[in-house]
Amino acid sequence: MSNGNSIINIGDISKPAVVLIEKISDAIGVYFEPHRITRMARAEAEAQKIKATAQIETTELQQRALCRFLAEEAQKQINIESITAKALPYIQEESKPQNMENDWIANFFDKCRLISDEQMQTLWAKVLAGEANSSGSYSKRTVNFLSSLDKQDAIHFATLCSLGWFFGDRYMVPLIYNEQESIYKEQGITFELLEHLDDIGLVSFTAISRYSQIELPKHSCFSYYEIPINIEFPMEKGNQLEIGKVILTQIGQQLAPICGSKPIPGFLNYVLDRWSGTGLILSCAYPRNY
Repeated sequence: MSNGNSIINIGDISKPAVVLIEKISDAIGVYFEPHRITRMARAEAEAQKIKATAQIETTELQQRALCRFLAEEAQKQINIESITAKALPYIQEESKPQNMENDWIANFFDKCRLISDEQMQTLWAKVLAGEANSSGSYSKRTVNFLSSLDKQDAIHFATLCSLGWFFGDRYMVPLIYNEQESIYKEQGITFELLEHLDDIGLVSFTAISRYSQIELPKHSCFSYYEIPINIEFPMEKGNQLEIGKVILTQIGQQLAPICGSKPIPGFLNYVLDRWSGTGLILSCAYPRNY
């Protein structure tokens, strides 16, 4: 749909953002108006028209059903447009929304149209922008999971990811060594919460044993919120590093970078002290008071 219409002034957004809007319009058949007029007022006007013409032809019950349907569809349209608008600032200049699959877009908006909470809409918007920036970043399974994610669970997951270290460019691991220690209790990380996040499919939690990174070279680099930590292991190859009781599932890995997590004061030092206590040689490019 290349009629030049969008939910905001086209002149104010980048070319990839315009392409995204057109791609969405083509995929789901939604017409985005050029200005944000009061859609609920229009919906009410249409409802009144329906009620007037329906007085002769339909029963009162049918009239109420028609009005309810119109109001619900108007709210769904508002949600769709709000999420799309929130996604636009995250669209990168090199983004190629034209590569997005129509089926993915149709499924995305089918699932997100009921989301009216501002915070959850932002999460959905980041998923939309992330898929536009790099097609294939978010599976349909992740989108479907997101439609059932409670806001409180999203908050808990963001807290967990605040304890996450990156092993490589994108692979995050929340380092949960002992949830009974104060550094975890102060953040509300409990055995019950970890079990719950495991139950809903965001993490794999083992209560007894611990996970390890294996086959690591003598020199490896990990990072906590862009703070690189270099580790020197004793052997040239085949080293391993204990990483605690929790790893993220594929869904968790896809949602972790956009969940809104923030670094926890003191956690960097906690992990470095633990690692150095096992005899590892560490070097950090930043002061350890982070």
